[in-house]
Amino acid sequence: MDPVLAELADRIRAAGAQGTPLRIRGGGTKDFHGERLEGEPLETRGLHGVVNYEPSELVVTVRAGTPLAELEQVLAERGQCLPFEPPHFAQGATVGGMVAAGLSGPARASVGAVRDYILGLNLVNGRGEELVFGGQVMKNVAGYDVSRLMAGAMGTLGLITEVSLKVLPIAPAEATLRFRIPQDEALKRLNAWGGQPLPLNASCWGPDDGGVLYLRLRGAVAAVEAACRSLGGERLDTGGAATEWNACRDQRTAWFAQAGGRDLWRLSVPQVAPVLDLPEPPLVEWHGAQRWVRVDAAQGRHVRQQALAAGGHATLFRTARSDAHDRMTPLAPPLAAIHEQLKLQFDPHRIFNRGRLYPNL
Repeated sequence: MDPVLAELADRIRAAGAQGTPLRIRGGGTKDFHGERLEGEPLETRGLHGVVNYEPSELVVTVRAGTPLAELEQVLAERGQCLPFEPPHFAQGATVGGMVAAGLSGPARASVGAVRDYILGLNLVNGRGEELVFGGQVMKNVAGYDVSRLMAGAMGTLGLITEVSLKVLPIAPAEATLRFRIPQDEALKRLNAWGGQPLPLNASCWGPDDGGVLYLRLRGAVAAVEAACRSLGGERLDTGGAATEWNACRDQRTAWFAQAGGRDLWRLSVPQVAPVLDLPEPPLVEWHGAQRWVRVDAAQGRHVRQQALAAGGHATLFRTARSDAHDRMTPLAPPLAAIHEQLKLQFDPHRIFNRGRLYPNL
């Protein structure tokens, strides 16, 4: 076993024997996310480097502590990318953190989520055992797909040490269009465009100036140019637009900066959900499926009720309040029982990221 990995496994076994909680940590860029942080840090940055990269096969295997920016640079040099555009939020984001958080960027509604690109991974469980799941091809799963189970588990099931990912070529053409329209009209158009053969890739509507919709197109040159002609709108400079899309991905735009100490809620709802009764107009992404809203603490319950009524759920994504709880939508009893059993199988001593995903896990 690799010396760094062996040392981590020894620490895990010792923690299990003593019942000492461990907090898995890569770059720490998502420490704000989840219920709470508890335990001694278990650093993954020593697990560094690209293990194998086959550009012709569109597959890369990388160690969990590798900086996400480093992996993206390696892929870009061969004209490839992680199409789901994982958020960084700050410098130092790692590949393992990307998988554990399970968060995707602006293109998620069009290309899929992090979990859809995981081919396999290596994991150290709560007993200090190294487990290998999946592989390096798409059709390699028989039975329970444990690899993708780790996406969004927030490190509560084990220490991810290595991940194999499917990658894709960078699209040959890209364009961003701007439309000055209110939220209801933006949702109506996005739903209509979704039923047409258009190279839609990302969208973002914000309430500034009465409402502005940004629509990103990606694909073949002919397809993008034809869509620009048929959709209308104002075409923006591609370079400047790319900077803004990245800023939106990492929550660095003016809208996020103007939270003013209020709580930031993330609503995940069906794309066809109508305008919701929220304390303020939201920022709308993913063709209507992801909506961000900034509210006072007392308004959080109403926000969650609106998401549930629309057939979705709501997460308290960022808050400055140390007493905040139930940031994730509580699970229904049958789902809670499944989570409990999974936790016991992978982490019988309950040492990994206690309370990070749900208070009792």
